[in-house]
Amino acid sequence: MIEIRSPHLTGAEVAWFAPICNDDYEYLGVPDNRLKSTFAHTSNILLTADRLGYRNILCPSSYQVGQDTLTFASAVAPQTRSINLLTAVRCGELHPPMLARTIATLDHILEGRLTINIISSDMPGEKLDSISRYQRSREVIEILKQAWTQDHIDYQGQFYTLQLNTTDPVKPYQQNGGPLLYFGGYSPDGKDLCAEHCDVYLMWPETEGNLRGHMEDLTARAAGYGRKLDYGLRVHVIVRETESEARAAAQRLVSKLDDTFGTEIRERAQDAKTLGVALQSQAREQADSEGYTEPHLWTGVGRARSGCGAALVGDPDQILAKIRRYMDMGIRAFIFSGYPHLDECELFGRYVLPQLETVSLPRELGRIPDTTPATPLGAGDRR
Repeated sequence: MIEIRSPHLTGAEVAWFAPICNDDYEYLGVPDNRLKSTFAHTSNILLTADRLGYRNILCPSSYQVGQDTLTFASAVAPQTRSINLLTAVRCGELHPPMLARTIATLDHILEGRLTINIISSDMPGEKLDSISRYQRSREVIEILKQAWTQDHIDYQGQFYTLQLNTTDPVKPYQQNGGPLLYFGGYSPDGKDLCAEHCDVYLMWPETEGNLRGHMEDLTARAAGYGRKLDYGLRVHVIVRETESEARAAAQRLVSKLDDTFGTEIRERAQDAKTLGVALQSQAREQADSEGYTEPHLWTGVGRARSGCGAALVGDPDQILAKIRRYMDMGIRAFIFSGYPHLDECELFGRYVLPQLETVSLPRELGRIPDTTPATPLGAGDRR
């Protein structure tokens, strides 16, 4: 059985992707300086998504290439109008009280349009076992929640021992629990962390049956903590006026790929050895001769990308029908992307987005106040 936090919603939070980790190509595996991760290029994608009506955008995190996530988000935030920023936070990179202050500052700049993607992979240069990585993330989240809901921090854990007598500097703009936490992870420890503390469980593309299995698992785990979650899907998309054009575009995308270089791209990612990446590899192995693992779900992207490794491929009606099937399953958040990201953002925005009812989950879940809150960074006193 699948239970979700937001069964009343008839729409979904439809998001795009900002390739700040240098993940943008016309041909997969063929680097192109026109599309590299510069502030000008990636901010243009983000602002285009804002203009077209996407409700959120994922700003990912990586050490190997690209831009710093929080710096990028802070720089582009004042230029946005209505889009939320789903900003990836690699737990352990920043001392938790300073991370709380950073989040509070950015949340006030955005006037509540901040969402947080919790990342638990290794720091560059370190190797922690899965249990330890997720325990560190759990402690970071618990400290953030103390900062957002209490007037002091008093915490003793395996990684952090903290006592702070005031949380005034770290109060976010959002109320009733602070920014929503989005989480993707497939190990039992990761799923338990999400079930206990996070708001949206993000999945990578698999068959509908496998997605249901993950959602049923998380439903049961969350119930053990007296909670319910919402569910999201991170997936690429290739939409064209006809199915044959879409399938041709998919084949064109990998037509110049050197699989040796594709393997190098996958393995240099911080999440390259995780269970989630292994599941994406299994999906490629189970696909048909053209790379499709079920109708309109093509696994070719994963030949040159770690993490999310499949795309929805089809005409507008086919893509829309597939999205609605996912929504009928209980999925209420989508993070789409495509190559090149600006072109596909505009194509999806033309062919599919206008036909979808979209929502902002922070607003629907009562996190964004109607007026500036009485926080030290907002309308309150600063002592």
